[in-house]
Amino acid sequence: MSIVHKEIAAIREDYAKSSLNENDVLSNPIDQFSKWFHEAVASEVTEPTAMVVSSADLNGRPSSRVVLLKDIKSNGISFFTNYNSRKGQEMISNPFVSVLFFWPELQRQVRFEAEVEKLPEEDSNEYYASRPRGSQLGAIASPQSEVIANRKVLEDRVEAVEKEFEETTHIPRPTFWGGFLLKPYRMEFWQGRSSRLHDRIVYEKQADDWKIIRIAP
Repeated sequence: MSIVHKEIAAIREDYAKSSLNENDVLSNPIDQFSKWFHEAVASEVTEPTAMVVSSADLNGRPSSRVVLLKDIKSNGISFFTNYNSRKGQEMISNPFVSVLFFWPELQRQVRFEAEVEKLPEEDSNEYYASRPRGSQLGAIASPQSEVIANRKVLEDRVEAVEKEFEETTHIPRPTFWGGFLLKPYRMEFWQGRSSRLHDRIVYEKQADDWKIIRIAP
């Protein structure tokens, strides 16, 4: 083993801030997630809305990226993106994803395995209208995930869009941009524990109910 590898292998942190028991969690995983999320916000976790979304193409080849949670609904969570982006196209063609939240300050993870569908247009319109003007213009100007020659190409596109809408305060949402709802069928709540004997509580969807189990770390 190289010196560098030994240094990496020596990086350790003992997890001992909290515990998680089957009897402590709520019966619905979305409610449990909402509880943990608000605890993360209250604890001033860095980027509590940041989540890793992993999608796959029709050949099963995965790709992951960090996006930002925008809403917690009764049946899932949602975020917004360009439907023509790589993740957008993958989720449209293969509507199964995994999602990971990691809040290191609380030594917690939450994992979703979910089915995806587009949000209703009115939801996307409402959120788009709430965005800062610069973000609205950027969503229109950026051909997300497409190859561009250089940064100037993007800046020129933004300038052109700014000019197009310079005399109006209302910028309509482009049809290629909108939200996705991620409806979980399996969720795992992970609480770090000492000696790597972590607590892992899993919810599995069964018809209209959820089965709660503990799995080994």
